[in-house]
Amino acid sequence: MQRRCLLAAALIASAGLAAAQAPLRVIAHDSFELPAPLLAQFEREAGVKLQLIKGGDAGEVLNRLILTRAKPIADVAFGIDNALLPRAEQAGVFDAYDGPAAKRPAAAPLGAGVVPVDLGYVALNVDKAWFAGKGLALPASLDDLAKPAYKNLLVVQHPGTSSPGQAFLQATIAGLGEAQAFEWWAKMRANGVKVAKGWSEAYYTDFTRNGGTRPIVVSYASSPAAEVFFSKTPLTESPTANLFLRGSVYRQVEGVALVKGGNPALRQAAGQFIEFLRSAPVQQALQTSMWMYPAEPGTPRAELLRRHAAEPARFDNPPTEPAGDTLRAWQDRWVRTVLR
Repeated sequence: MQRRCLLAAALIASAGLAAAQAPLRVIAHDSFELPAPLLAQFEREAGVKLQLIKGGDAGEVLNRLILTRAKPIADVAFGIDNALLPRAEQAGVFDAYDGPAAKRPAAAPLGAGVVPVDLGYVALNVDKAWFAGKGLALPASLDDLAKPAYKNLLVVQHPGTSSPGQAFLQATIAGLGEAQAFEWWAKMRANGVKVAKGWSEAYYTDFTRNGGTRPIVVSYASSPAAEVFFSKTPLTESPTANLFLRGSVYRQVEGVALVKGGNPALRQAAGQFIEFLRSAPVQQALQTSMWMYPAEPGTPRAELLRRHAAEPARFDNPPTEPAGDTLRAWQDRWVRTVLR
């Protein structure tokens, strides 16, 4: 009996050691960024090492979670938003989390068991200098963008591989109505809309601010503030601006969730990481590291956001989150309309 007890204790200790040595695997989109001292503080307090997996755009992250669900590559996932969550729920890639952060009110809701971390507004951004140089007025509506004067000026993201792309597609449908939205997309195809795989490609390659040929890009309401922050010379105003047109603004809510099938020995650490993302220091830091607005109510806004990233007065989300089948049907119709 004593020998069996000693053997059991040894096995438990061995399992505990293995758990302690295993890193907590966090998969996130490429824009996930927090100050290194904050992440180091989490590791010290949780007693676990973080293994951060940058999985591309949020849409690509979700695709990877779906493709690897039989053998999950992460324990926690960050960055799946309300535009993608129906697909994630349909695929069953998350376990519900019911810790304190899941029970506190958030500035905007997400699905059950997925904890909101931040929110932003997908919106059209323009290169102010380009329009001033051409003497071309800014478009006043999405219909204007389909006119010859704005031919070959817009770059968007593919809704199948990009979270902002999916969000922008939903905004056009919510703002214009499904039939009129796809008519607009057909006109935009004829008017030379360019499609990029993800936000990084569209913003850093195709946008004229970064050497591209397109002075209008689907980005975020906070992007003008980021332009000021990252400028090599001090700026009093942003070189870019938002275009809050009807049918072009989507409120995006990003969340963090437990990956189904993640390492069970690290479930407690995974919960700690979820709570960490809703902590006051992270909620403050993410405003100028990921350029999103905090989900924790009452968090003071960063000065840069207050000065250069006014929130839109309205947005164009569907009245209820569309089901995964609906999103797939919209996406397929978009591909047929814009790409084939």
